[in-house]
Amino acid sequence: MPTVQIEADLSYDTLLQVAGQLSLRELEELEARLRELRARRQAPSLPSAESALLLRINEPPDATAEARYAELRARLIDGTLTSTEHQELVALSDAREEQWAQRLEAVAELARLRGVGLMEMMQELGLPGPKGEPEVV
Repeated sequence: MPTVQIEADLSYDTLLQVAGQLSLRELEELEARLRELRARRQAPSLPSAESALLLRINEPPDATAEARYAELRARLIDGTLTSTEHQELVALSDAREEQWAQRLEAVAELARLRGVGLMEMMQELGLPGPKGEPEVV
């Protein structure tokens, strides 16, 4: 894991420049950790039901599975995917779809608790809309 040591006040632009130096996998890990941090900061001031839902919503995907999914998707696009790898890709895609569905269920429940619409809740949480759902093979 890369280590960044900084002892200065940093602007968002500087933080983005530093993040821009990370590999895609490292950037995804950083994103997951930032979501966890946001959930922890929101959780203490929220009712327990909302806190539990936010933890479910912000649960990061398995980094190893995501990396393998990306690798297999690239091979599919390149036309070099074997039939065994295709089966693995379908299984990984199914798992991603299931995780996405569980996440949406938690978002819908949180929206219901707060008395807002699903899309409004997704926007408030910074989640992608309907066109941003995981790709399915």
